[in-house]
Amino acid sequence: MTSRIVILDGATLNPGDNPWTAVEQLGNVTLHANSEPDEIIQRLSEADIAITNKVRLTAEIIEQLPNLKFISVSATGHDCVDSAAAAKRGIPVANVPTYGTPSVAQFTFALLLELCHRVALHDEAVRAGEWQSCGSFSFWKTPQIELHGLTLGVIGFGRIGQQVARIGSAFGMRILAASRHRQALPDDLSFEWATTEEIAERADVVSLHCSLNENSTGMINRDFLSRMKPSAFLLNTSRGPLIDEAALAEALNAGELAGAAVDVASVEPITDDNPLLTARNCLITPHMAWSSLAARRRMMEITADNIRHFLAGTPNNIVNSQDSLS
Repeated sequence: MTSRIVILDGATLNPGDNPWTAVEQLGNVTLHANSEPDEIIQRLSEADIAITNKVRLTAEIIEQLPNLKFISVSATGHDCVDSAAAAKRGIPVANVPTYGTPSVAQFTFALLLELCHRVALHDEAVRAGEWQSCGSFSFWKTPQIELHGLTLGVIGFGRIGQQVARIGSAFGMRILAASRHRQALPDDLSFEWATTEEIAERADVVSLHCSLNENSTGMINRDFLSRMKPSAFLLNTSRGPLIDEAALAEALNAGELAGAAVDVASVEPITDDNPLLTARNCLITPHMAWSSLAARRRMMEITADNIRHFLAGTPNNIVNSQDSLS
């Protein structure tokens, strides 16, 4: 029997340049560009397979979907799905763990280099006539910061964190890494294990690449920020709720931290009252580190492959406990 596949927020992965052809070949596909919370149950009522990027599938919703057999999250982070509730129903939940590593690591350094050099600000200054009127062959409006010899602290040392470390090493940075699981790692990585407290105290740049869970929510709090060097930068291309945003804004405005750059917020889209919008020396981008066409094409291919494996009885990239799946 042909599987009924429902895509809840297809516009995220394909705004027009990345068709769902690979998935459409695997069953009877119903595509929704976006889905509101009150539309989910009706849209999935007959579905065998649900695909979601950020639409939340709570325990309450999952309990009302008797036909659902598989949930495919078209992202690495899978906190949008209550995976434990799905496991109780015997529903495997798969994610896409590898698609975005090059893009997110590259974007992390785009943020860092903008903090170091403020390229856009100086381009604007030249176009406003400031170079012509400065009376010198050169000028700069902000301190220019060299990364060579600085210490980069990477919190969360999975695929993306490791790639960020490699790029930092190429810039001549010393690497500290913190992870809940200190597994054996590739030989090409040059780094030192450290605790998060040690990273706060020693790093010139702290970059977050950990998953969001009950242990990591709010981990960048007043205590962590108070340990950081006043000259340090904080980067977050992972999940917004890792940071106590009010505490970060307070530290930036008090000059207790040199700058921050975040690609994520605690509520997305960002709300008008988010304190980081008015914080000193804080760059904010709209959760776009993952979004290169190359990365989205990889995500589409792996999403289709996850479904293909499930249909063949060999599910892969499963994030909820196999032991609890019946």
